[in-house]
Amino acid sequence: MWDFSFYKGKKILVTGHTGFKGSWLSRMLLNFGAEVIGYSLEPPTEPSLFRLLEFEKDMKHVTGDVRDFKHLKQVFDEERPELVMHLAAQPIVLDAYKYPRETYEINVMGTVNLLECVRQASCVRSVLNVTTDKVYQNNEWYWGYRENDILDGIDPYSNSKSCSELVTHSYNRSFFEEKGIAVSTARAGNVIGGGDFASDRIIPDCVRAMRVSESIKVRNPYSVRPYQHVLEPLTVYLEIVRRQYEDIAYADYYNVGPEDRDCITTGELVDLFCSFWGEDAAWENQAEPDAPHEDKFLKLDCCKIKNTFGWKPVWDVETAVRKTCDFYQTWNRGGELIKIMDGQIREFCKW
Repeated sequence: MWDFSFYKGKKILVTGHTGFKGSWLSRMLLNFGAEVIGYSLEPPTEPSLFRLLEFEKDMKHVTGDVRDFKHLKQVFDEERPELVMHLAAQPIVLDAYKYPRETYEINVMGTVNLLECVRQASCVRSVLNVTTDKVYQNNEWYWGYRENDILDGIDPYSNSKSCSELVTHSYNRSFFEEKGIAVSTARAGNVIGGGDFASDRIIPDCVRAMRVSESIKVRNPYSVRPYQHVLEPLTVYLEIVRRQYEDIAYADYYNVGPEDRDCITTGELVDLFCSFWGEDAAWENQAEPDAPHEDKFLKLDCCKIKNTFGWKPVWDVETAVRKTCDFYQTWNRGGELIKIMDGQIREFCKW
């Protein structure tokens, strides 16, 4: 169903391109023939997928901070992108507790700066702001949140992304609708995949433990999350940007998550990791009674995007974990990461 030929020759600005999701997205766009301009801080981790694969050789790599409006606008003025995908963020829940002010500056004012650049530009036709499944007021329901449920994340990360959504809605109603600029937000579930090296994320924590032959420490083993392979939301993001470019009626707010059966506990996810990794991989419960608040149960209702675009998830959670383990084990033995990355993109996208 996907028409990736749309991106051939298109000039697209991606913020946050040096991060985990941004690196996968950049590689997809490069494969599809797009002219990619990345705007981001230097890679947030060491190692980083962006550096391992030397993506700066294949795209325009601009080092910049979305809090710096003057510089960001200069890039818009010089590059004149037609499409914009906003992924730049402070994405770690625990880091947001340590640095709440910085988190709000990046996630809220960074969004304001980006949208203001779009407002002042005459070249942009399609924009996607990537937020999170955590934007909703979490009532610990056993059913998925829908796009019209209340936005009100509790912790600073979740709340800042809720604010980013509201900023986007305001700019859309106040400026973009009358200008014919298509703007959507996408609220994705928890993503996994090869090349994530962030701290305080469960799969990277698993890989780090395996590299030093230690038991995996699991902080919240009974928390339920909508886990999905990183290619699931990225493919949907690309479809939203394309479809709303062709028809602004598709500009809206969309959940992107797995099927209900793939919303599993963190402990179950780590069980899958251990089974695919082998080598006597095991984990232990390291729950802390006085740890900062994190939602215990979170699930998305994705009927809207399924009905709008005819979309459905491609890989179940078992396949997602297996593909993730394949990637990290290739990295461990010094294999060709670009080969396995492109192979997974081709298999997933049937491209």
